[in-house]
Amino acid sequence: MTTPPQTTIRPRERDALLQSLRSGVVPRMGQQHVQVGRVNEVKALLSDINRINDGGSGSRFIVGDYGSGKTFFLHIVRSIAMQQKLVTVHADLYPDRRLHATGGQARSLYAELMRNMATRAKPDGGAMPSIVERFVSQALTESRDTGAPVESIIRRNLSELSELTGGYDFAEVIAKYWQGHDTDNEQLKSDAVRWLRGEFSTRTDARAALGVRTIIDDSNFYDQLKLLARFVRLAGFGGILICLDEMVNLYKLANSQARNSNYEQILRILNDSTQGSAAGLGFIFGGTPDFLLDPRRGLYSYAALQSRLEENSYAVDGLVDYSGPVLRLTSLTPEDFYVLLTKLRHVQAAGDESAYLISDEGITQYMNHCAQRIGDAYFRTPRNTIKGFLDLLAVLEQNPDRVWEDLITSINLERESNPDLAPLNTATDSSPAPARPRGFLPELQPAEDRQAMSDTDDELSAFKL
Repeated sequence: MTTPPQTTIRPRERDALLQSLRSGVVPRMGQQHVQVGRVNEVKALLSDINRINDGGSGSRFIVGDYGSGKTFFLHIVRSIAMQQKLVTVHADLYPDRRLHATGGQARSLYAELMRNMATRAKPDGGAMPSIVERFVSQALTESRDTGAPVESIIRRNLSELSELTGGYDFAEVIAKYWQGHDTDNEQLKSDAVRWLRGEFSTRTDARAALGVRTIIDDSNFYDQLKLLARFVRLAGFGGILICLDEMVNLYKLANSQARNSNYEQILRILNDSTQGSAAGLGFIFGGTPDFLLDPRRGLYSYAALQSRLEENSYAVDGLVDYSGPVLRLTSLTPEDFYVLLTKLRHVQAAGDESAYLISDEGITQYMNHCAQRIGDAYFRTPRNTIKGFLDLLAVLEQNPDRVWEDLITSINLERESNPDLAPLNTATDSSPAPARPRGFLPELQPAEDRQAMSDTDDELSAFKL
């Protein structure tokens, strides 16, 4: 078996990794210490990153079962993109954060993306001010070399944005940031950054603060992302990579009209990516197989998306195709999982081989115990298995008089299940429904009430027997 490279791990990274993995969430730092397998998938996404760096575009759908490591994989791709001089933004979709809406949910998603904007110099988010400052500094350097006014250089560099929707106001906001920079007006600079982050809720406030007549809202959510991709390229970056996880929340929308409107937005993004009309812009969507394949509520329920996302019919009998828009995460093999457990042991010991709390034989015995308890799910959806292993190491560390042979068989593991797809709870109302007399007719309702009911019900999705 291959052992991990013996490198010292900083205490901050060690603690962050162990605490996150024991809680069942993806760590924000140090992912490189525990990454195993999925080499071909990483290479496929690396080719997309290189295409975005060259001014192209791309969209990928990362599909995997619940607990198979989709979110961890997205974090790995984001860290690679930042090393390749891309700006990254990421967010999880929720009922109040969607791609298309009329009640502020799309603007809420945009604001969350901007809060999580990261670069190689600022990997923890909040990179918007530094990106604008870098663009202004480049204009200032050019002004010193040529003697031209800084504001005219800024407007000339941003002139290519005028062909896009909202480009004029976007350029005006950047010019306001320069004015605040030139006059030491921190409030003006702050207002410009707030506008770029989508934090203005009314046009009146934006006009009073910056003199622009538009704001970032639900109607221009995607157009602003395309503008932002052009802008970060002007600031010296390769482009922007947008990672959207928990796409299953669109699948769970009960209102069919709202769900189809979001799918239409995905179709627009996919068309722009394949046609190359969104320079320097890449999307990665993370979801479960049900979100993709369900013929009634998934992406395949929308005919135009189904035709674009269908898998290669020749990729059967072990043949693979990593160039399509849908990238299915393959399960870890037992060998990969063994390497992962040795890396976790290495992290727990902070890189000190002499501080290992369990031997290679102990890791093998732990894997055998997991296989007996939950079968092959221990390495296919390994979230609970990893948590159990780290719990074992924590007990061994704090109880030095105990050995792993005494504890392994007492570990209780359960197969990973997806709570998003749990059956409806029909036990909330145990009282029997009153019997209706034969010939009973429901009370007639006004037309607008019947319309409201049809808008909230998705055929029989709300029906419970």
